[in-house]
Amino acid sequence: MNSAAIEVSGLAKKFGDKVVLDGIDFDVPAGSVFSLLGPNGAGKTTTVNILTTLMNADAGTVRVAGHDIAAETKAVRAAIGVTGQFAAVDELLTGRENLQLMADLKRLGSGEAKRVVSGLLERFDLVESAGKQASTYSGGMRRKLDLAMTLVGNPSIIFLDEPTTGLDPRSRRTMWTIVRELVADGVTIFLTTQYLDEADQLADRVAVLHQGRLVASGTPDDLKRQVPGSHVRLRFADVAALDEAARVLTDAQRDDDGLALRVPSDGGTKSLRALLDRLDEHSVSAEEFSVHMPDLDDVFLALTGSNTTEVDAK
Repeated sequence: MNSAAIEVSGLAKKFGDKVVLDGIDFDVPAGSVFSLLGPNGAGKTTTVNILTTLMNADAGTVRVAGHDIAAETKAVRAAIGVTGQFAAVDELLTGRENLQLMADLKRLGSGEAKRVVSGLLERFDLVESAGKQASTYSGGMRRKLDLAMTLVGNPSIIFLDEPTTGLDPRSRRTMWTIVRELVADGVTIFLTTQYLDEADQLADRVAVLHQGRLVASGTPDDLKRQVPGSHVRLRFADVAALDEAARVLTDAQRDDDGLALRVPSDGGTKSLRALLDRLDEHSVSAEEFSVHMPDLDDVFLALTGSNTTEVDAK
């Protein structure tokens, strides 16, 4: 595989007169987490369905694991794993039986199947519950089993569609840890999520899809810097120091109750150094300072005018 696990160029899709994807382009580096965000109806699920060979595109080219999705469908499917929004486990089977079923579908030999199933049960902390029916599992356990089933074929690229929807905070963090471990092992993760903090925590790169177009892409920090509102908060020991600092930093917003100033800044080291140098030139000392950046919620709202990232129907 080359350095790009997924390469998308000019991807387009229409349903009747509705343009769902309007010629989007992006690459996903191998061994990274790429998160696709977008409001309801933006085209996220359509994108995932095309990339996983479940739907044909109207135009554009897509290569997954080095294979063209149209001409080399079998090779693409052999290289990927897909974990949908809802756990696709058979509730009448035990955890071990669900994994064994996947091993049989992958045509693993009996010895290899036993090794793989045992290893995944241990990795996902499901050994004690391996003999219990999946219907008795908690939501978090089902999601872990679902992801473990996806790994039976040892895919190099995994598509995770809303992997932590409905999970409690502890189970969400467990899933985050598993995702990080997979990436550390060289697996590429394509993530869609309705939790912007999840994308912030996990994604190396984020792309925002709106009305069929990619309106922004970059690292989470890159996107945050594009949104107004980043600032440095300086707190002073007394009113006299606050007054002096306010005279120096004329563009700052004053907080008398907190003995603080809020100074617009991009949060970069160069601008921070310049700010502190200005204070030092006037012999003004701050008791403490902190950098505040917009979060991905702010970015999403600014780019799409929406405060929700629910999964789109198509």
